[in-house]
Amino acid sequence: MYEVIQGGVTAAKGFMAAFTAAGIKYKNRPDMAMIYSQVPCESAGTFTTNLVKAAPVKWDKAQVTSGAKAQAVIVNAGIANACTGKEGMDYCAQTAKAAAEALNIKEDSVLVASTGVIGMQLPMERIEAGIRAMAPELGDSLESGTEASKAIMTTDTKNKEVAVKVVLGGVPVTIGGMCKGSGMIHPNMCTMLSFVTTDAAISKELLQEALSEDIKDTYNMISVDGDTSTNDTVLLLANGLAGNPEITEKNEDYKAFCEALNYINETLAKKMAGDGEGCTALFEVKIKGAQTKEQAKILAKSVITSSLTKAAIFGHDANWGRILCAMGYSGAEFDPEQVDLYFESAAGSMQIIKDGVAVDYSEEQATKILSEPEVTAIADIKMGTEEAAAWGCDLTFDYVKINADYRS
Repeated sequence: MYEVIQGGVTAAKGFMAAFTAAGIKYKNRPDMAMIYSQVPCESAGTFTTNLVKAAPVKWDKAQVTSGAKAQAVIVNAGIANACTGKEGMDYCAQTAKAAAEALNIKEDSVLVASTGVIGMQLPMERIEAGIRAMAPELGDSLESGTEASKAIMTTDTKNKEVAVKVVLGGVPVTIGGMCKGSGMIHPNMCTMLSFVTTDAAISKELLQEALSEDIKDTYNMISVDGDTSTNDTVLLLANGLAGNPEITEKNEDYKAFCEALNYINETLAKKMAGDGEGCTALFEVKIKGAQTKEQAKILAKSVITSSLTKAAIFGHDANWGRILCAMGYSGAEFDPEQVDLYFESAAGSMQIIKDGVAVDYSEEQATKILSEPEVTAIADIKMGTEEAAAWGCDLTFDYVKINADYRS
């Protein structure tokens, strides 16, 4: 079992963070962050499935697969460094060189990440100045991690971080993380940057496998608007400073590590879904009684990506027909006349349909349940024992306003 603690990327031993206002796109607010490990780390990563990949995605993918140790991550907000050609790739190398010099580490140990407007070139003089400003300010305090998580925000309305402790081989180990993500969020990774750090000792192969398996049920199960970004990146760094016996096989320690990592990733994923651009509610969909996990996932994703359903959640309207309709066009087979549907929130729980037909329920109570900041729809399709959950948000007027003038 793991214990949830206060903190983020600086919670684990040996990890430090810093932030600065470099003026990359935003004015009068921090827009760069640095994560640093006092010793080199094993790295793992997962990246966008979009064929159009930003330069930092290509850079990080090459670093992670090269086998080189990682020691620092440089993140900027405001400009995505996507669709920027050779110049964009050169800027990644330039960023790594500047960070290596400022931190006295190897260039191939530097990872980079960007988020923001596509197509603009990075102002490298500001990026390099930001790196030089952050290096001497690195700190391992909770506050350093929190402020770094704020610096990487774009249209996010709140910073997102989480940390846990877990005992591996009799030794306390910490995993912490921070992320940003609010729009251009869709299953198969999102405009989403997530950075997870741990002082666990674990082999690179198992670190990568743990991350690759876990994103299937966490980051890949959220959607805000159906747009898969060019910049999606999840990086997981392990420096081994906890001193636990190195995990090199799938034993009980590996299982415990994966459970703790799942909590970190699921929590960050839900924080992004609940902070969708313009949204007022986190919308969770659980499918129960499925024949296979894949069937449950397909059905859950279809509901959270339905614009009509998202609009109904915004209106606190128990329009269950939209949910059943979204399940019906998902491509997954099920019997609509066997479906039971419930709505749940902090205001209570209510069955809406039984065997595909509406029950006698109070619209007033249903509206009350749907007016909470976190709302769950549970559909039991009565075909088996598998289940899955997906997370999204409501669709509001403000989503259109935010994205109508995002470049302004």
